[in-house]
Amino acid sequence: MSYPEAVKIVEVSPRDGLQNEKQVIDVNDKLTLINGLRAAGVKNIEVAGFVSPKWVPQLADAKQVCAGLVDDGVTQYSALTPNMKGLEAAIDSGINQVAVFTAASESFNQKNINCSIAESFERFAPVMDKAHSLGIQVRGYVSCVLGCPYEGEINPEAVADVANKLYDMGCFEVSLGDTIGTGTPLKAKTMFELCAQYVPVEKLALHFHDTYGQALANIHACLQSGASVIDSSVAGIGGCPYAKGATGNVSTENVVYMLNGMGITSGIDLSKLIQTGRQISGVLGRKPNSQVNHAMS
Repeated sequence: MSYPEAVKIVEVSPRDGLQNEKQVIDVNDKLTLINGLRAAGVKNIEVAGFVSPKWVPQLADAKQVCAGLVDDGVTQYSALTPNMKGLEAAIDSGINQVAVFTAASESFNQKNINCSIAESFERFAPVMDKAHSLGIQVRGYVSCVLGCPYEGEINPEAVADVANKLYDMGCFEVSLGDTIGTGTPLKAKTMFELCAQYVPVEKLALHFHDTYGQALANIHACLQSGASVIDSSVAGIGGCPYAKGATGNVSTENVVYMLNGMGITSGIDLSKLIQTGRQISGVLGRKPNSQVNHAMS
């Protein structure tokens, strides 16, 4: 058992956290969220997604959000770009780190992006090529690594295969997503360790949802195997569309609180993070989905 000395937090609330919201969130509110995260010491923020506004209307303002970003020389901003059109829009907006996504489940891929896993790689191969030619880093997301709403449990070998292909294609980091939050610690650890046989452990990220309250336990189990990159969302914002009424993203506050208690550095000021979580929760008209936020209120 060897815990990392430091962990990189990738904050996904401006994109993954807000993308399923039905109410339109004002650009200024999104920028206030992003700047609050920066003030708290978050250095990696996924700020937008250049996707079809028909399917994800909440992200239709991606260009306006990017236009309002503060270049502080420290914060790395990134955006989701599933195709060439999205990449070109991100480039025009000054984004120099992007992400592509696929799944470890054939059924989920067909339902989510209307193609097979193999076809998804064909689709974003030119995105990877162009991004790399311009010196733009590409991150890879793998959905349904611990369960699928259509297929149930997913074979860890299938996850490792997809992660390996993403890394071989040139993704600098591969994020392993428990999309519906059904994973449990031993399964999460087994899956992570298998992926680490194909992708360097420091290049693997955890993107665990908290649908059944297992996210922190799953993260802890993977930390034991050397995981050092965690995706999370302030105030736990972001729903899980396949588990009605259930929570989605793991709360950044809860993650940082746990890391602090373990003596693992994240570089994030928990008090300022809590303030940011309360602010965006107020915009959304709900209480923060974070035990830490409630305990310190």
